Amino acid sequence: MLTLTFLAPGLSPSGKTTDYAFEMAVSNIRYGPGVTKEVGMDLKNMGAKNVCLMTDKNLAQLPPVQVAMDSLVKNGIPFTVYDNVRVEPTDASFMEAIEFARKGAFDAYVAVGGGSTMDTCKAANLYTSSPHSDFLDYVSAPIGKGKPVSVPLKPLIAVPTTTGTGSETTGAAIFDYERLKVKTGIASRAIKPTLGLIDPLHTLHMPARVVANSGFDVLCHALESYTALPYHLRSPCPSNPITRPAYQGSNPISDIWAVHALRIVAKYLKRAVRNPDDLEARSHMHLASAFAGIGFGNAGVHLCHGMSYPISGLVKTYKAKDYNVDHPLVPHGLSVVLTSPAVFTFTAQMFPERHLETAEILGADTRSARIQDAGPVLADTLRKFLFDLDVDDGLAAVGYSKADIPALVKGTLPQERVTKLSPRPQSEEDLAALFEASMKLY
Repeated sequence: MLTLTFLAPGLSPSGKTTDYAFEMAVSNIRYGPGVTKEVGMDLKNMGAKNVCLMTDKNLAQLPPVQVAMDSLVKNGIPFTVYDNVRVEPTDASFMEAIEFARKGAFDAYVAVGGGSTMDTCKAANLYTSSPHSDFLDYVSAPIGKGKPVSVPLKPLIAVPTTTGTGSETTGAAIFDYERLKVKTGIASRAIKPTLGLIDPLHTLHMPARVVANSGFDVLCHALESYTALPYHLRSPCPSNPITRPAYQGSNPISDIWAVHALRIVAKYLKRAVRNPDDLEARSHMHLASAFAGIGFGNAGVHLCHGMSYPISGLVKTYKAKDYNVDHPLVPHGLSVVLTSPAVFTFTAQMFPERHLETAEILGADTRSARIQDAGPVLADTLRKFLFDLDVDDGLAAVGYSKADIPALVKGTLPQERVTKLSPRPQSEEDLAALFEASMKLY
């Protein structure tokens, strides 16, 4: 059940000034098998004359990119391919793409790939549209200045090939800031794609571990946005709508998308991982990714994501199975889900009913569960889910030890864009305890 709480505008129960409104912003979405063939027509309809198609080296050899290029050629759209997107991008890889886009003077963009490609393309579009801005101007505070985006951007069509980030629906672009060895991002409604083409045929090209890890991202997007601090408890109240953050806290509209995405994950993720030819399961997961994106793109995420950024950024030697990359990599969805049992045990005391409800959706029998047991019930449900899908046994299995906890905590502290949306405030000691509890899962 969704419970709506209406308060006097701008006043929270504690009397401090909080927000009183939320805003839903989402890209246009088109779904259907084979819909990528329409991208050339869309660009023609937009009047595009010089298009940049962004992808990565692996995908450049695969059917999704070929289908997109064939559509551009068939519709007479001049285009240039940039295939140097880095899987898990960095500020340096963003800058390289931005420089390429500046030289090309493009009037539209197409991103064919996973979150890394879509986020890189958003950044290229933003900084070519705002050529005098410093790179850190739009990066979220406290690492960057977090300035609102007020310049018009060029059209961007996103064609997701993974079932995880939901980046085709959101105004977020995430990257590793190498100097601090930490992930951060740009979050603004202004950078969301003009159109997302969700083509389930592309999901048949994903190896099993890519399906699993991207599915864990959907799982945590849904869980975190549904349990995030409610929008009317978030402070400060913006003085102008342009400063209202993209991530606003849980709200009655995002809740609907989060719960629906969670139901699909519960029903189809294991099937999608275990059978590469199960088009029904993979198609549903592709939609679930967009549904969760609509939810978290407006509500935001919290601790699993905030803690995941240093887990990805400080990776030593771990190389994930099924990922064809030349650098150590803890895939984003894996880095997010490894802390989920500890995180939801910690947050459950704030909104225990929601934690129990999500546990039930994921298969737990909650009929005799006590409200104070909501955290352990959801944590145990998640552990079983992860164990069934052969997930690495905690942070220790991806190369971390207790000695790394101070660095992991330090890397989480700048992630205020998301950590402040946790329903339960956390100290450095709390974060250290959560990382320690995540060293081993089973």
